[in-house]
Amino acid sequence: MRTLAINSKLINKGRFRLDGGFYLNIHSFLSLYLEANEERCVKLEDIADVMNPPVFKRQFCSIKGNAVEYFQSSDVSLASNNSEVYIYRPQAEKIGAIVHEGDILVTGFGSIGNVRLVSKSQNNVCYANNVARIFPQKTVKTGFLYAFLMSKFGNAQLNKNASGSVVRYIEAPGIKKTLVPNLTEALQRKVDDLIQESAKLREEASVMIGKAKSILLNYCNADFRKNNFKTAVVKNTDILFSLQHRIDPPALINDGVIAINKIEQIKKTIKLKDTGAKVFRPGIFKRCYVSNGYPYIKGSDIFNVNPFVRCSYLSRKNTPFVNEMLLHEGQILVTCAESVGNIKLITKEYDDKEALGSQDIIRIETTNNLFTKEYLFIYLQLPFVYDYIQSMKYGSVIERVEPFHIESIPVVQPTVKISEEITSLVRRYMEYTYKAFVEEETAIKEVEQEIESWNKK
Repeated sequence: MRTLAINSKLINKGRFRLDGGFYLNIHSFLSLYLEANEERCVKLEDIADVMNPPVFKRQFCSIKGNAVEYFQSSDVSLASNNSEVYIYRPQAEKIGAIVHEGDILVTGFGSIGNVRLVSKSQNNVCYANNVARIFPQKTVKTGFLYAFLMSKFGNAQLNKNASGSVVRYIEAPGIKKTLVPNLTEALQRKVDDLIQESAKLREEASVMIGKAKSILLNYCNADFRKNNFKTAVVKNTDILFSLQHRIDPPALINDGVIAINKIEQIKKTIKLKDTGAKVFRPGIFKRCYVSNGYPYIKGSDIFNVNPFVRCSYLSRKNTPFVNEMLLHEGQILVTCAESVGNIKLITKEYDDKEALGSQDIIRIETTNNLFTKEYLFIYLQLPFVYDYIQSMKYGSVIERVEPFHIESIPVVQPTVKISEEITSLVRRYMEYTYKAFVEEETAIKEVEQEIESWNKK
């Protein structure tokens, strides 16, 4: 229960509302830190240009030709820099939907307030019209503005200024109202340096993953082409010897299965379970949420750049399966419900935070010196392996895979040289990813601590 004395000036600014719920929800409560010190702040519209492209009917197209990668609002928070969806570039350019390195993006629909600093690898891609673009002026450091919007105070204002009762949304006019702390030039520069270093490290981490995938794809020599409209004659024996005896086309006529069958003719493969890997999933339990406990990372959040920013917390006393749910550095995660087959490698920040992962995520752990966790992480991300995993899904409403499905995946046996080369690249990726997380978190804390100190003076 929260109580607070509200100044009449705030009531005048708050649409003349007197109900406590308007002032004492968490977003309004945090916004009071800035509203009570408005003389120390500037409005976002005074230091940056903010806009949303007009609503448009997307002209989807193939990667060939005059195409540009297209990202939805839900992609803003994700660590990935790539999309499999493309739209017609002249259309995106005409309405101003192309983003550029250094722009700041804010989701304005659904999960409001996710923020992204456009990196070099996302320069000239297209985002949806409900993603607001912020173009900082020269008077403000881009990294500082990004860190503030990522902080709990920036996020609180974005959510407070949002509209809608069923589906919340915010666009450029509402975002422009955001109060930004007018901190010292030295502090802004310090925060900006941390954010720019974090962005640089993430770019280098992305390069490491790209190199590792390229090496492994060349070694596998897989001629994989996804064909969404495919017909074939299927033998009864194929159904009888399949893992689940399914007769539906996605299980039997699958490009990933065809690709792996061809690879097995030229490369030695071994089932994942036979590499000595442990594949498991924690049991189902009733979650007991608290304000301060184990950070709980859902399957939908595990791929966020920073899943801890606004995660839930589980009770340290009333949560079962803690040892199975703890996320440790080097674990490979596989999503196994709804969005199936996405792969994540856990880095050191999850150990630092004592984070728990959802029971709807399959874990893979291994100590094999040839089939290393780093090698398996890259292998499971290859396009034909992802497609192979899709062939094992079951369920009519919510599609799933289970640990025994993942255990059955054929893994191409690498040479010692290939394994060591990929392992080295992925270890550098893990190092850069962890350092980037620490730099960004430090920058955000610098901003939050300065704002919190205002009410202590």
